[in-house]
Amino acid sequence: MVCNIEVNFRQAKIATSGEPRLSYSRKWKGKFAIFSVATGPSRVTELPGKLVYYEKKRSILNNEKFGIFGGKFVPETLISSLTKLDYEFNSALHDPQFQMELEVALRDYVGRETPLYFAERLTDHYKSRNRGKGPDIYLKREDLNHVGAHKINNAIAQTMLAKRMDCKNIIAATGAGQHGVATAAACAKLSLECTVFMGSLDMERQPSNVLLMKHLGAKVKSVKGSFKDAVSEGIRSWVNNLETSYFLAGAAIGPHPCPTMVREFQSVIGKETRKQAMDKWGGKPDVLVACVGSGSNALGLFHEFIEDEDVRLIGVEAGGVGLDTGKHSATMARGQVGVYHGAMSYLLQDEEGQIIGPYSIGVGLEYPGVSPELSFLKDIGRAEFSSVKDEQALEAYKLLCRLEGIFPALEASHALAFLDRLCPTLADGEKVVVNLSGRGDKDAATVFNHTTKNE
Repeated sequence: MVCNIEVNFRQAKIATSGEPRLSYSRKWKGKFAIFSVATGPSRVTELPGKLVYYEKKRSILNNEKFGIFGGKFVPETLISSLTKLDYEFNSALHDPQFQMELEVALRDYVGRETPLYFAERLTDHYKSRNRGKGPDIYLKREDLNHVGAHKINNAIAQTMLAKRMDCKNIIAATGAGQHGVATAAACAKLSLECTVFMGSLDMERQPSNVLLMKHLGAKVKSVKGSFKDAVSEGIRSWVNNLETSYFLAGAAIGPHPCPTMVREFQSVIGKETRKQAMDKWGGKPDVLVACVGSGSNALGLFHEFIEDEDVRLIGVEAGGVGLDTGKHSATMARGQVGVYHGAMSYLLQDEEGQIIGPYSIGVGLEYPGVSPELSFLKDIGRAEFSSVKDEQALEAYKLLCRLEGIFPALEASHALAFLDRLCPTLADGEKVVVNLSGRGDKDAATVFNHTTKNE
């Protein structure tokens, strides 16, 4: 059976009977997307699903599922814990006291708001290649946050939520270590126990962040493999002690409400960007650019502007050594729809549905899946996705160092590298905002060793 569902992605909720499976197609009818969802062997021509419209802004992006993506693909033993978490999360969002305390923490501890910085020399660099014309480039300086990345926005909020729920033990999984450091710092501030699972390969590549986590009092547990394996082990540890432990997701993945929570607590990035853009040039950005691993920093910037259809949203994935080599993390470019870590999204998988190991020189981009919400935005055509290779990211890292005196994380360097392709296509004076999601001190040795080896 195939269900054809007509969707206005701006303000709608899909109401259907039955659970859609993975095979579906999409075509456009004006501003509507017509989804054909395969749910069985027969076919019906009528529409079993209809739209329920809401006046509330972005209602479709505040539900458990984003189109067919998201959901709770977990054992029954976890359902009650996730339901409780969802309730506490929504209660905190509507609690003025919690919101006031979070605002103070973001301002006085994290260091918000972060600057929207005009990268004048980087702008001139690209304009000089196009007869003095091109876009103005701004950097959202999340690298200036406490502990050096956007991850602290979500970590401090969720540790406050965990304490509100009377959970004493925080469990986290980290890739490049930025989420681990942020979680360890937040736990130290709030006097909570912290255990961070990290892949053995990532620990070798990011030793400075391992040391920082330990300095902050966290127990760092090595897991054979990479970030995806650390996430699996972290969830197992949480399942073994649901009553007193709290799994603090840093990536916009996992079962509901985890992706929505991460996006909500990161959305401060886009909210500030809107206000700062209005203050600086009296309007909105024309283009937003962010790197995409699992999607937390991209959603943090994009979410505020989803309904502004004149603002382009561009996510940049890790192309590794090339999409045709198999050594990449370009889930949107080469992934298929599937279920992993409790949610449906695009995944890097083989013909038998087995996960294909991702690769990137930016450790934080190595994940075989992606946010359910970003998967949805891709399918409805609201967000664009591209990829850049390791070499391009390395060059972008060095370029920003030389022109602006800023060390970008290798993850964010992927977004910067995309400017090579983007800038020649834009009109003079258009405003581009790149989310500089993290600081690149952790990657200095990687860049230096790679450069030395290839000279």
